[in-house]
Amino acid sequence: MTKATVLTGITTTGTPHLGNYVGAIRPAISASKDPNVSPFYFLADYHALIKCQEPERVRQSSLEIAATWLALGLDTSNAVFYRQSDVPEIMELTWLLTCVTSKGLMNRAHAYKAAVAENEQSGENDPDKGITMGLFSYPILMAADILMFNAHKVPVGKDQIQHIEMARDIAGRFNHIYGEHFVIPEAVTSENAATLAGMDGRKMSKSYNNTIPLFEPEKKLKKLINKIKTNSLEPGEPKDPDTCTLFGIYQAFATAPEVAEIRQRYAEGIGWGEMKSVLFEYINEHIAPSRERYEALLQAPHHIEEQLQEGAEKARAVSVPFMKELRKAVGISKITA
Repeated sequence: MTKATVLTGITTTGTPHLGNYVGAIRPAISASKDPNVSPFYFLADYHALIKCQEPERVRQSSLEIAATWLALGLDTSNAVFYRQSDVPEIMELTWLLTCVTSKGLMNRAHAYKAAVAENEQSGENDPDKGITMGLFSYPILMAADILMFNAHKVPVGKDQIQHIEMARDIAGRFNHIYGEHFVIPEAVTSENAATLAGMDGRKMSKSYNNTIPLFEPEKKLKKLINKIKTNSLEPGEPKDPDTCTLFGIYQAFATAPEVAEIRQRYAEGIGWGEMKSVLFEYINEHIAPSRERYEALLQAPHHIEEQLQEGAEKARAVSVPFMKELRKAVGISKITA
């Protein structure tokens, strides 16, 4: 049976937080152990440059993200774990795809339209002010990431579905012109994927500066959890767990019986200080072993680099011959055999 290729990229612009873990990292690492799947996971460092022009931040994020995935038990014997920039064929493919992609398609990209709308709302005469070609055309780079390895399935959040649809359009256009070379990828979304609220009650996101880093040291983790916003209900007053950030985070980590027990304690009026203490103790115990491995990996960057280089070799074992095939298909080849 042919294994399904599943591909996921992680943009290197920040430190992994609890929301990243429950929403994307945990299910992906579980999938990395599935012998019936061929998983590709990569650090999307070229994507990081679209919005981040801080070289040290990109480097540090690459280190932290790679260390996080390895510390949490990514199975690199089954998964191909690599850095985007270590596979130059991706960038070459980006140009081939750019040459068959209509500008009209890129005009419809959500990120571009949002940037234009923001300019128009602020009264700018130039609707494209501040918009780089990186922002405008990054769906093509994303398509190249996916099509380079002929991924069958691409797990994404609902806000990323449009990019997979664009990749499908681009692949279909290339296949129409040059013959069948690309698998048409499929977006995979999970209705059950946990979306955590941050310290201010909004979705946990770097954009809102409300995140709780996954491997924060104990004292800092406790301090951040104690800062999570709650309402003014006193101890002893029944509370609604389903509208509570503390309960939402706890639920994403705990077992069903544990969640049921805490839900009952909400009905009995658990105090916010007590619930914050329960949440801290549970999460700290849950992540402590991985945190120790993470800290050790940060002190051994050479080991992380070795893992990424091994992954790049595996990735290029696919990309180099495929790129040779694609060059031939578009007519880029030596004049003589």
